Amino acid sequence: MPNLLSRLFGRPPEEKASRAPLPAAGHGVAFYLGGRAAWTSRDYPALAREGFQRNAVVHRAVRLVAEAAAAIPLDLMEGERALAAHPLLDLLSRPNPRESGTRFLEGLYGHLLVSGNAYLEAVAVEGLPRELYALRPDRMRVVPGPDGWPAAYEYQVGTRTVRFDQTGEVPPILHLTLFHPLDDHYGLSPMEAAAVPLDIHNAAGAWNKALLDNAARPSGALVFAGPAGAQLSDPQFERLKAELEASYQGAANAGRPLLLDGGLDWKPLSLSPKDMDFVEAKNAAAREIALAFGVPPLLLGLPGDNTHANYAEANRAFYRQTVIPLAKRTAEAVAQWLGPAFGPDLRSGAGLTLVPDLDAVEALAPERESLWRRVGGAPFLSEDEKRAAVGYGARGGGS
Repeated sequence: MPNLLSRLFGRPPEEKASRAPLPAAGHGVAFYLGGRAAWTSRDYPALAREGFQRNAVVHRAVRLVAEAAAAIPLDLMEGERALAAHPLLDLLSRPNPRESGTRFLEGLYGHLLVSGNAYLEAVAVEGLPRELYALRPDRMRVVPGPDGWPAAYEYQVGTRTVRFDQTGEVPPILHLTLFHPLDDHYGLSPMEAAAVPLDIHNAAGAWNKALLDNAARPSGALVFAGPAGAQLSDPQFERLKAELEASYQGAANAGRPLLLDGGLDWKPLSLSPKDMDFVEAKNAAAREIALAFGVPPLLLGLPGDNTHANYAEANRAFYRQTVIPLAKRTAEAVAQWLGPAFGPDLRSGAGLTLVPDLDAVEALAPERESLWRRVGGAPFLSEDEKRAAVGYGARGGGS
């Protein structure tokens, strides 16, 4: 079956089932010119390089969230009934020949955290999705329709472009975004919110590395110690200033030894990189980066109250406040996107929903134990009511 890569790089296309266009949902007002592409304003490659590839805090925060969210099993529900076997579960467990379900979701969450956007392509045969692929956000652009909502997506690799028209029972592209208050189509990356501490963290590390490379000499000032009343001429002053800026300023030249002319003396300054305490500045910047990603600093190994009790509480907060909400909203979007393709096969006609199985999260085990103990000790609840209170169905059969 053809996928995006085969269409971009010239493999022979195969015949797909045609999709009928969706009926109009209602009247609308056009705020955009039809067919004009709205490119993302953020530089995804720069965020990926400076953040995920070159910053240990960002790298670990993204991997921690993505791996934790991808590891939570998803239950497929038909109304109130959990389905043990279903084609949608098979698709999510092996979305394409190259990836397992967990690896696929890790890539999806990684794109979402680095870019603020994630794109999924569904390859359908005879109207049923058979393969899923996560596409790179920097290669995708939104094409708004006459009503301002996305009418199509264009994916570009080099000089080749593939257009995905958002028609059919299951549109070929699912676009996931993080909330952006100033953009109608694209999401906001946590890295953009943490751009200042990210730059501080990277610059502090570069400064300290350059300082060590240059024998860790402290900064200072040049003093002209010529005859009484003598001064540097304007050309001399400008030449010296330009030489200092070009050869001795910035993190790459930190601690570089000076070559002095006659009458010049070196005076160390009282405010040195050590006095500025770059280690503390880096720690503060790292905590702000962790805050933007919703990861407790303890889980990243940052200095703090590193005790076992605090670590357990931080781990529970991490799942409750960051991982579970991300997994829930993603599972909900995927079910709403792919569910209609499998809807006609359901006997009851109830819709399909995907929900994270929180009982499989080890970090929440103390909460489950506390809940079961409280519910089990409630004499005014029946057996079926107790089962419903902890998330299980009724026994049935009167037993």
